[in-house]
Amino acid sequence: MKTYFTQFGLLIGMLLSFQLGWSQEMLLIKGKVSNADTYTAIPYASITVVGGPKNLGTTTNEKGEYTLKVPANYTSIKISYVGFNTEESPLSKEAEQQIRVMLFPSNSIEEVVVTAPKRVKYSNKNNPAVELIRKVVEHRDQNRLTGQKLAEFDQYEKISLGLSNLDNKFKDKKIFKNYQFLFQEDDSLDNNYVLPAYMEEKFSKVYYRKDPNAKKQYVLAERKAEFDPKFVDNDGLSKYFNRLYDEVEIYDNNISILTNQFLSPIANSAPTFYRFYITDTIKTVSPMLVELSFYPRNKADLLFKGKLYVTLDGNYAVQSAQMTINKDANVNFVRDLHIELGFKKNADNKFYLTKSSLGIDFALTEKGKGIKGKRVVLIDKYENGIERPDSIYAVPDVYIAKQEAVVEQEKEESYWATLRPEPLQNSESIIYQNIDSLQRMPSFRTFMDVAALVFSGYKQAGPVEIGPVNTFYSYNPVEGFRLRVGGRTTEQLSKRFFMEGYGAYGFEDKKWKYFLSGTYSLNNKSVYTFPQHYIRVSASYDTKIPGQNLEFIQEDNVLLSFKRGENQSYLYNEVYRVDYKAEFSNNFSVTAGLGTWNQNPAGVLAYRMPQADGTFQRINSLKSTEFNVGLRYAPKEEYYQGKLYRTPLFNKYPIFNLNYTAGIKDLFGGEYNYHTINAGVFKRFYLSQLGYADVNVDGSYTFGDNLPFPVLNIHRANQTYAYQLNSYNLMNFMEFISDHHASWNVQYYMNGFIFNKLPLIKKLKIREVFSFKGVYGGLRDSNNPSLNNTIYAWQTNSKGEQSSFTFNDKPYMEVSAGVSNIFKILRVDVVKRLNYLDNPEAPEWGIRARIKFDF
Repeated sequence: MKTYFTQFGLLIGMLLSFQLGWSQEMLLIKGKVSNADTYTAIPYASITVVGGPKNLGTTTNEKGEYTLKVPANYTSIKISYVGFNTEESPLSKEAEQQIRVMLFPSNSIEEVVVTAPKRVKYSNKNNPAVELIRKVVEHRDQNRLTGQKLAEFDQYEKISLGLSNLDNKFKDKKIFKNYQFLFQEDDSLDNNYVLPAYMEEKFSKVYYRKDPNAKKQYVLAERKAEFDPKFVDNDGLSKYFNRLYDEVEIYDNNISILTNQFLSPIANSAPTFYRFYITDTIKTVSPMLVELSFYPRNKADLLFKGKLYVTLDGNYAVQSAQMTINKDANVNFVRDLHIELGFKKNADNKFYLTKSSLGIDFALTEKGKGIKGKRVVLIDKYENGIERPDSIYAVPDVYIAKQEAVVEQEKEESYWATLRPEPLQNSESIIYQNIDSLQRMPSFRTFMDVAALVFSGYKQAGPVEIGPVNTFYSYNPVEGFRLRVGGRTTEQLSKRFFMEGYGAYGFEDKKWKYFLSGTYSLNNKSVYTFPQHYIRVSASYDTKIPGQNLEFIQEDNVLLSFKRGENQSYLYNEVYRVDYKAEFSNNFSVTAGLGTWNQNPAGVLAYRMPQADGTFQRINSLKSTEFNVGLRYAPKEEYYQGKLYRTPLFNKYPIFNLNYTAGIKDLFGGEYNYHTINAGVFKRFYLSQLGYADVNVDGSYTFGDNLPFPVLNIHRANQTYAYQLNSYNLMNFMEFISDHHASWNVQYYMNGFIFNKLPLIKKLKIREVFSFKGVYGGLRDSNNPSLNNTIYAWQTNSKGEQSSFTFNDKPYMEVSAGVSNIFKILRVDVVKRLNYLDNPEAPEWGIRARIKFDF
């Protein structure tokens, strides 16, 4: 027994000494593997020891990071990934070492087609990769959320943005001396920095029911880095970023990103626009996966390239996906775009989305400074088949539930740490604190003040804003040179009462003009934020061109001072109004108003009443009193609220308008009784790879007899050289008048579908745009000056020619064909007027331009 224990002890001692000796001779290697082209992490890359056994190695995780222990007698490791060139990296003798590797895409799939000795033509026929993707398309409805009867899960979302590609030279500039705390090292690049600028987080509980269909998101907590609302619409900014970084649903035919639609590789028509290849099979997991690589047939189209990992268990589900876009794609300001999707099995052996990551790097040039952003969606605690009461589905699609009030910074951080499925990155964790610190710095507030003046046109001056500056100077033939100055109060003065006004003076007519309004908020919110609920009283005296109704720009903007043709028909309008507006959370709104309107003709415009002797009596003024009610419904509408206008973020839902106006005789001096009903609908139609079309139709009818043309429908004309979307660009001011009409306006944007196929031209990344507009209507006999001499005669121009008309047996129509995205901002159209060319000074052709920033 003693001998046995002695031998056993010796054996244990030998094993211990061997283990200790072995452990002392091991090297600990840590690192990260990234794409050399896009600087993004490469998950699941293979790390093996050169010359070592097959089981001595590892793979990178979802972030491209790895850890590996290697015996000290090995001198190098090999890093490989399908579609990339394999790299070897030498090992030093240090016990712990960091090895970061950049892999370059091999483009081997592309090279097979281009450089093979015998050129192989790609074909969908008898292609196993195409057959596989068709199987995925065939099974996609059962593999997505909508294939479940009932499902619920926790959902965490975050969006972070910051300035990117900043080097030491930029960081150490004198101007940033007091801002060094903002700069963070860029994990993807050495000796580079990012400057985190925005952060938003949201934690929700999501409930889905197939029949009757409903998907409700209960937002339990949300948080974002907010700027001073005097300078920025934080809610609008959040909506805009969420639209740019939209949720990626791989099983949809089209994926919305950057306000555009990209065709999904799992779309019905995907084999028409993509080339598919089976590039690997992965047998080490269950179920076995096929790596399916895909590339756009045309590199300039709005398509992806990347890899899908498809299960071979009969479900043909996507287990993970990695996608990006080609650098030649017809997209503006995007230096890099990368999508990663991950799926897991549920209890029914169906895959559900667990992680969605969308990263976009914006920049004007390939190597310059930019803005890098990322949206991550993480899904946890997925369950299906749980019945919930109908009350769960009786709330809005996105319902802000009662949230726990967290005030102190430390408590808020600890609270959010319990909600996040994974911790924030270092550069993200400090954004909230940095934004707060930043806004307390006087130099930054000065910068924001100047930026607000440049982009919004208003200058902050304590509790008031002065502007807009682009209206300070303008010119028209009636007033001559016109100077204007105005402003308005802000929430700093009062959250209930707001005032706005301006004064203007014309050096030709030597008259003062003014506008003054007072608005009382009924919901204790700014009258410039959603939902608006207010009463407004206003008074004004100013000039106006009849039939010109501009959107997103004011009529006395200096850029609109230049006009074609005769431009001498003006009105001096004296208007007093009381208006009410109420917006509701479902994007339904109601407006109502009562006002008096005194019109005084100016320039060549004249109100002339025919006399029995054939002469005309000039009428110096026309007064009307109007009551109006308007209804508007815009489902799921989102927008950015600027200082002057709301910039819409269009979606696929139509927008409806219905308005009623009553002219009331003898009330406040009103001279006529009439009733006008106007209805219209706008819708954007998304056409996948063929672009999209904006379609607007409307119509009106005015009830009443013996009405003069100034109270009827004067159709919207444009005599400037700017292309106006909602006006007739070759119609003259006051050219067409009606008491009933129907109109249409189609703007078709092809997004480069044709130009992308043309050699050389496709490098310019220009895009095609077409339009077709028309209006048809008329005047009843009692309201037609040609048939009734008891109402105002038709308008005449400076030559004495009749210059106002109604429609005869055909509509007014114009078409245009243009090129957009010139220098990424300019649209130029050639416009042709199709009829009524015999009218005085009616142009048949015209060239119009429009500035538009778009992705």
